[in-house]
Amino acid sequence: MYRLIDTHAHLSDLQDREGVIRRAKSAGLEAIIAVGANLEKCRATLEWANDFTGYVYPALGIHPTEWSGDEIPVTLAFIEEHIDDCIAVGEIGLDYWNRDARKNRGIREKQRNQYTDQLKIAENHGKPVSVHGRGSWEDALSIARKHGPDRIVFHWYSGPLDTLRELLDAGYLISATPASEFSKQHRAALAETPLERIVVETDSPVSYHGKLAEPADILLTLEALAELKGISEEELAEVTTRNAERLFNI
Repeated sequence: MYRLIDTHAHLSDLQDREGVIRRAKSAGLEAIIAVGANLEKCRATLEWANDFTGYVYPALGIHPTEWSGDEIPVTLAFIEEHIDDCIAVGEIGLDYWNRDARKNRGIREKQRNQYTDQLKIAENHGKPVSVHGRGSWEDALSIARKHGPDRIVFHWYSGPLDTLRELLDAGYLISATPASEFSKQHRAALAETPLERIVVETDSPVSYHGKLAEPADILLTLEALAELKGISEEELAEVTTRNAERLFNI
């Protein structure tokens, strides 16, 4: 069994808490980074962390597509209030592929504003950040470099390779998901990225092969990435777990 850390899971969207954790431990997971997305899910994420202290580590944040305008100030205040209980700020970022964002410049501007505010919270409190950048990788990187902390992971990176190189030059990391089995853009980014700059995740509960993922499915990520990199699963687990421990200071 390998030492593994799921660096990005939406546990607030999962049921059967005891079963999820039992299966994760059976898969070799030593820790799970549980990310928030809005006020309700941030509260639920803290509940998971309180129920499984020392195993589930919370990251609180406003996802770029899961907010309502009236909630933003309250959620930012909630993140600040509980920042000392958090291992990171996340999942935050930009999403220009979102239907509303594609149609409305104002929505994109609101995304940028709340992203910047959360980067500043992380920077002020010395916390790492988990960044979502779908369809907006260049802006997500530019704003992160201007306002964010030194420790940033760009979750499920699938953007341009020139932007990836800038990201790596800045000292940031990317994460591998089970989509490293089949996503052309994601695989290209992972192939380009040194192993020392990769962590693994499930993004639970997204769907893979018709099944909703949970942290135990980290083994799918491990298998696909090891094949892509041409190394053993054991070596991959060792390096990516060490990367995660450094990134999140655990």
